[in-house]
Amino acid sequence: MHCRLIGIPLQDGASRLGCEMGPSALRVAGIRTALEELGHDVTDIGNIVIDDVSEMRHPNPALRNLPQIVAWTKLLSEVAYRESSNGMPIFMGGDHALSAGTVPGVARRAAEQGRPLFVLWLDAHTDFHSLDSTTSGNLHGLPVAYYTGRAGFDGYFPPLTHPVDPAKVCMIGIRSVDTAEREAIKQTGVTVHDMRTIDEHGVAVLLRRFLEQVDAANGLLHVSLDVDFLDPSIAPAVGTTVPGGATFREAHLVMEMLHDSGLVSSLDLVELNPFLDERGRTATLLVDLTASLMGRTVMDRPTRSY
Repeated sequence: MHCRLIGIPLQDGASRLGCEMGPSALRVAGIRTALEELGHDVTDIGNIVIDDVSEMRHPNPALRNLPQIVAWTKLLSEVAYRESSNGMPIFMGGDHALSAGTVPGVARRAAEQGRPLFVLWLDAHTDFHSLDSTTSGNLHGLPVAYYTGRAGFDGYFPPLTHPVDPAKVCMIGIRSVDTAEREAIKQTGVTVHDMRTIDEHGVAVLLRRFLEQVDAANGLLHVSLDVDFLDPSIAPAVGTTVPGGATFREAHLVMEMLHDSGLVSSLDLVELNPFLDERGRTATLLVDLTASLMGRTVMDRPTRSY
């Protein structure tokens, strides 16, 4: 496969600084080498940056960096559309606000191919706030609401040409949801598997059910992996840690199953904050998980020493 690495040094959506270093940390951790060793052709297009930020105001005074996030969303939608034309784009972030741009971009590409886009959201949070409902003002908490067409973004964010059907979004690993998000998401067809559901049924059963839906619809699958999907004991480099996340083996199993499905067409790696890491262990884990998604097997796994 031809993999396209795209660095997105975006940290305007989060309250803690450091995510802008995420793309560099993934490169230092060897993401390109890991993919090439699996036989993939890899092109690293470098980092992209915004250069056109328009002033705007919103009635919600809590919002932080709205003009910057809107500018990133416009740019990333075009970049994602362009880079998905020839191979598999891997968007290296950067905070999760980037998905407000990457998902609409690949959704547009999928529509051109006459195929529906499905999204697997691996995260501790649903990120289903609107501009009106967020009280923290951190805009990495809204991308799913935006790209599924929730009301409240008109006049600020770019109009959606191809919103993602909420029934085609599956969230796994959820364990921290605000009241406003919980009530809003109940009104949609989004599938939400929290950690209790994983404890009761096992992640393989839940993921397999979703992959069968994608396959039956001849869909394309975008995977958005947030560091806080993982338990902080194995992935400390994130500013939004929530105890009780996915274990090392659960995370690798998810990636191995995704590879076996042959359905994944694009990938987000988000919320890596190297400033909070321990000798690069989280960046290295993300690279290893990406390698599992791209074909590394259990017996090929390298021995790690930290």
